[in-house]
Amino acid sequence: MIEPVLAIHGGAGAITRAQITPEIQRDYEEALRAVLAGGERVLAGGGSALDAVTEAVLLLEECPLFNAGHGSVFTRTAEHELDASIMDGRTLGCGAVANIKVIRNPVLAARAVMERSPHVFLVGEGAEAFACDAGLERVEPSFFSTPARRDQLRLAQESGVETIVLDHDGHRDVMTARAPLDESRKMGTVGAVALDGCGNLAAATSTGGLTNKWPGRVGDSPVIGSGCYARNATCAVSTTGKGEAFIRAQAAHDVSAMMEYAGMSLSQAADRMVFHKLPPLDGAGGLIAVDRSGNVVMPFNTEGMYRGSVVVGRPAFVGIYR
Repeated sequence: MIEPVLAIHGGAGAITRAQITPEIQRDYEEALRAVLAGGERVLAGGGSALDAVTEAVLLLEECPLFNAGHGSVFTRTAEHELDASIMDGRTLGCGAVANIKVIRNPVLAARAVMERSPHVFLVGEGAEAFACDAGLERVEPSFFSTPARRDQLRLAQESGVETIVLDHDGHRDVMTARAPLDESRKMGTVGAVALDGCGNLAAATSTGGLTNKWPGRVGDSPVIGSGCYARNATCAVSTTGKGEAFIRAQAAHDVSAMMEYAGMSLSQAADRMVFHKLPPLDGAGGLIAVDRSGNVVMPFNTEGMYRGSVVVGRPAFVGIYR
């Protein structure tokens, strides 16, 4: 029998400089456990890997602790532009959306593109119109905002309008004292990968992007093969990191390709990507992946990564630090 497996991530980054209290760390770990429990229920009930990653990423989008959906960061024009992608390892069906501003759950929009359109990738107003026609919930842009994210934008812009929070020092970041990882140096992406009882794989990724990013910027998260990839013959992958580097490396697909063409194990391929291929491209970050045998890997080359995994019916694992 195949044991269903789910793994999730909430972004990779540097350990905060502030002293983190046990209570703050517990909040993040409990949030990860709650998301895992939601996805596990899908798999335990005989649900598909596709349904499980959809549910897990939706729950991550609803949690303001993570940079996706509610709690997303601001662009330099003080707006939100959200991206998401999803892929079915059984059929290689996939869908993605970018620059979403009014759809509550971008992961649902990405799945709708996959299942209800002849296309793979829709952006901007066209993606939003399609999602609304598909019956997805529309919200005011303010739904995605939190005071802490607005303060994060203000502090970034005090350093100069070209500054993107991911890259600057961030020692004054108001969120530093509110999160186990330094929010000014964290890659704000969420994702999930799963193997279901039928042996099918799936992956999904969602993000609010980078604080103070240029309007219209699209990172790796919605790019099939960069931020998300799934293929039953090999693995399912969701990435988190400096998006431009992950696009250049085609990081998610290349893990699968190394397994398929070079005969590497999942662990070998993932480590090769994270520790050897990405660093020369300034590719800080990590990934989560599961193969067709249920092996899970979660390597990262930063100081920490919000992550967790569970085999249905067994105790879950969650972690933040190395």
